[in-house]
Amino acid sequence: MTQTRDDNATWLTQEAYDRLKTELDHLSGRGRIEIAEKIEAAREEGDLKENGGYHAAKEEQGKMEARILQLTEILRTARVGETPRTEGVVGPGMTVTIMFEGDDEEVTFLLASREESGSPIDVYSPKSPLGSAINGKRVGETVSYELPNGKSLGVEIIGAVPYGV
Repeated sequence: MTQTRDDNATWLTQEAYDRLKTELDHLSGRGRIEIAEKIEAAREEGDLKENGGYHAAKEEQGKMEARILQLTEILRTARVGETPRTEGVVGPGMTVTIMFEGDDEEVTFLLASREESGSPIDVYSPKSPLGSAINGKRVGETVSYELPNGKSLGVEIIGAVPYGV
């Protein structure tokens, strides 16, 4: 059976999915009620033009609504606990080992959503410059990617195994 890549999917462990779902449930339920209460209390203080508490509560509401949209999209596209594709091919959900050009030390990280920040190893996003350069490449390949300063850096792929293996 051949599995295809879905570049819009977000690979998450079950723990990360559960944590994000709990956060979404709180924000879209009790969180919205709490912010509405803060806004109402600030409104009762009078003139809204110079009411710092009101403006702070409205800003907090905007940030919360943005986070709700972000979490909704992450969970909608999530692939939970699936063992990613073929060992030896870099993709989301893989533990990747690389070596930067001119460096003798190997670097190992999980290629996954930044929402996996609870992982015991570093997490690099597949959408980052490094992540997008190595995504789909095989062990033994060398690729280069653009650094924030505009220069390029080569990286050799040493290993790619499903996370947790």
